[in-house]
Amino acid sequence: MESSEGFLTEQQREMLDIAPVNVEVLSSSPKSPTLKSPGAKSSSILLSDLHVKASGSGAGIAVRHVRRTHSGKHIRVKKDGAGGKGTWEKLLDTDVESHLDRNDPNYDSGEEPYELVGTAVSDPLDDYKKSVVSIIEEYFSSADVELAASDLKELGSTDYHPYIIKRLVSMAMDRHDKEKEMTSVLLSSLYADVINPTQIRQGFYMLVESADDLAVDIPDTVDILALFIARAVVDDILPPAFIARVGKMVPESSKGFQVLQTAEKRYLSAPHHAELVERRWGASTQFTVEEVKKRIADLLREYVESGDIAEACRCIRQLELPFFYHEVVKRALVLAMEIQSAEPLILKLLKEAAEEGLISSSQMVKGFSRMAESIDDLSLDIPSAKMSFQSIVPRAISEGWLDASSLIATGENGQANGPDDEKLKQYKKQIVSIIHEYFLSDDIPELIQSLEDLGQPEFNPIFLKKLITLAMDRKNKEKEMASVLLSALHIEIFSTEDIVNGFVMLVESSEDTALDILDASNELALFLARSVIDDVLAPLNLEEILNKLPPNCISGAETIRTAQSLRSARHAGERILRCWGGGTGWAVEDAKDKIQKLLEEFESSGVLSEACHCIRELGMPFFNHEVVKKALVMAMEKKNDRMLDLLQACFSEGLITINQMTKGFGRINDGLEDLALDIPNAKDKFTFSPLIEKEAVPIEERSAA
Repeated sequence: MESSEGFLTEQQREMLDIAPVNVEVLSSSPKSPTLKSPGAKSSSILLSDLHVKASGSGAGIAVRHVRRTHSGKHIRVKKDGAGGKGTWEKLLDTDVESHLDRNDPNYDSGEEPYELVGTAVSDPLDDYKKSVVSIIEEYFSSADVELAASDLKELGSTDYHPYIIKRLVSMAMDRHDKEKEMTSVLLSSLYADVINPTQIRQGFYMLVESADDLAVDIPDTVDILALFIARAVVDDILPPAFIARVGKMVPESSKGFQVLQTAEKRYLSAPHHAELVERRWGASTQFTVEEVKKRIADLLREYVESGDIAEACRCIRQLELPFFYHEVVKRALVLAMEIQSAEPLILKLLKEAAEEGLISSSQMVKGFSRMAESIDDLSLDIPSAKMSFQSIVPRAISEGWLDASSLIATGENGQANGPDDEKLKQYKKQIVSIIHEYFLSDDIPELIQSLEDLGQPEFNPIFLKKLITLAMDRKNKEKEMASVLLSALHIEIFSTEDIVNGFVMLVESSEDTALDILDASNELALFLARSVIDDVLAPLNLEEILNKLPPNCISGAETIRTAQSLRSARHAGERILRCWGGGTGWAVEDAKDKIQKLLEEFESSGVLSEACHCIRELGMPFFNHEVVKKALVMAMEKKNDRMLDLLQACFSEGLITINQMTKGFGRINDGLEDLALDIPNAKDKFTFSPLIEKEAVPIEERSAA
């Protein structure tokens, strides 16, 4: 309401009082929408309107403070209403520099200016994973189970515990057997104490789900993860039903499903699977086999000196290797034969261990059986060994701590039965020395000559078994030498049947071999796969070996299937040829290509010495039949005798043996029909080859390789 005398009303005065506050609010925003937003007014417009209302047309006061153009429009005034002719000055003076004094009694810290500092938002799970990785790395270095468990417990965040399982196992999968064994030991320690059973199952389920991703960086993910699951079941940290339950939750086409199938069928269904799984990575004690044997020998000698049977049993129990107690039995028997006066003490210890259940009946029988097999070798050092053993066996049976019905392949006196046993024993002794000599000299012709001098080809399968068994207990160099020798023997004196029968014997005894050679099953599978790649065995021979195995030989069947899987994998030839890290390193296709090129170079140059040098440099004497075959094909295509001259020179120098030459000619003879499609008169050229005429050997004999 307006006053007729030209004074402000109470309402107008109130509006004037709040004008500075409106100005402060509006000026605090650098981009105030007052002029653009409908219904909003600037402070200057608000005040000018106020004067218009206050003045009134009949008040007698000129409206000179309202800045308008002649068109009647408002003029934009300066910021905050300051400056300009006929305008209000700034209601708040902000030009004067001012600062807060912390010594001022009226100082308020809330008036201090502040600024926002940008920082990355961290994910608690990522930080947790990083901490877990550092703890695992430290554990792999120190092997301190208690420290690792304590550190993981201090991390807290119990909801994240399944990630510990996943990270621990996935890191171990890409490391050596030592770290894998350490991982299984740590998992058993964490169970229930740090990580509850449900979270452990969740962690393993996450691993199964991510098997396809893990396989990108770890080619043998399926086998390793299956073994971790099997070990967890054996260690009672996963229930056996876990496999069936998770199997229904993952696609059958995934690697996770393959992991579960492998764990169940290959590891958990095998006889004595607990023993096999627990020692797969070197036994849960974290001791090597040699260290365990030394500890057994030491505790037995201490017992003989002290006679304290309770202490001896305690030491045996502390080994925590119930599947390896047959070694205790065997070494105890050997010690009883070495020290005649110690025999009563030794037998008392074995009887006590059997009656307490410390050494099971099967371990006791296995120890006696091993002793019976090696009694002849032991007799060379202890002449009375056989007589002592023959007296111990009946006594143990009569006292009831040795099961006579379980003793297989031996009689009570420890002697094997059969008329040719003495001959076989002598043969085994001779071939062991021959194989040891070969490992030292790498002289294949010398070894072949030694076998021919023995003149016992009916024992060829036994030689193969002994060769590979001795190689498996040595380094990769000897394993590579054994594979190369096997190829040479197949060409020179061994038939395919000999090799098949030898591998059957090896696979049948793989469980016993694994008692001394922890990774025997996998290494035997590699030998089988390598034999197929080297053309020593045909792929169908693997099925033949499988069919010859006894029905209860489950672990042997798994070894054959592993060999088949290795052979059928992508780039299997190159990988298997280099499996022992030795040899020529040539893949079969690479070797064939190199042979083709050297023959083509010889065809153009005609330098015999250089061609022979290149063949020798191949370093594959067992593969020279390929040189013969390719040279004969080129001779038929080029219609000249240059290649035949090369073969003649190689044969004369002994570079290509008669067996390799025969095999090469035999391969051509077998493929003449296919060859005739490209070379119409191939059969005539091959039949009347000058090389055949020179050697005067009928083609029928040559092709009977």
